[in-house]
Amino acid sequence: MADRSVLVTGGTGGLGGAVVATFLTAGWRVVVPEREARPRSEPAVDGPVRLVADLTDPAGAARAVEAAAGEPAAPLRAVVNLVGGYASGGLVHETPVEEFERMLTANLRPTYLVTQAALPHLVSAGGGAVVCVSARAAVAPFPGAAGYVTAKAAVLAFANAVAVEYRSRNVRCNTILPSVIDTPANRAAQPDADHSRWVTPAEIAPVIHFLASAESAPTSGATVPVYGRA
Repeated sequence: MADRSVLVTGGTGGLGGAVVATFLTAGWRVVVPEREARPRSEPAVDGPVRLVADLTDPAGAARAVEAAAGEPAAPLRAVVNLVGGYASGGLVHETPVEEFERMLTANLRPTYLVTQAALPHLVSAGGGAVVCVSARAAVAPFPGAAGYVTAKAAVLAFANAVAVEYRSRNVRCNTILPSVIDTPANRAAQPDADHSRWVTPAEIAPVIHFLASAESAPTSGATVPVYGRA
């Protein structure tokens, strides 16, 4: 029986599958919220706990956290914020504010709401870890994606704020910065790119697990690049 739980948002995405598998292999109870139920041929006995929740809604985020913290024998000890989105467009003067704000809603809002709801549980469990996903673009912007760049920079700033605020309560918060992740969706979007230079989900997942585990206990407020050779 697992003796600790982790909440993995975005657990059904290209990176999420590898992260969920890594935590399950390490013996964690893994809770994965989904925006809508997905059909499955048969239930996975040793798989993650799944539930439907809209993480851009405070009630949905709270419901996901309650599910993750609801097993007394396996208290919530980690939150992995993978959920997010990307959209490119024109330059700033060509980008409607609605598109700009859509990136904040997709990337920053779920990270904030889930972390906010989870922090009291992590504190009451004696401590734990939060891992957030920003992006290389947050520290090395490129043109045509101001909303995405700003949102990912905000995720990084938020994670650093959490690290400072909860250090004395034994809750750590660290951030990874991927470049382009080698997923089917990204390959389809960039068919002519040199995919061998991209970092794979299987390479990133152990880094996330390390930051969520006791092995990284001295580390909080870190920004970890996971660029591969990109």
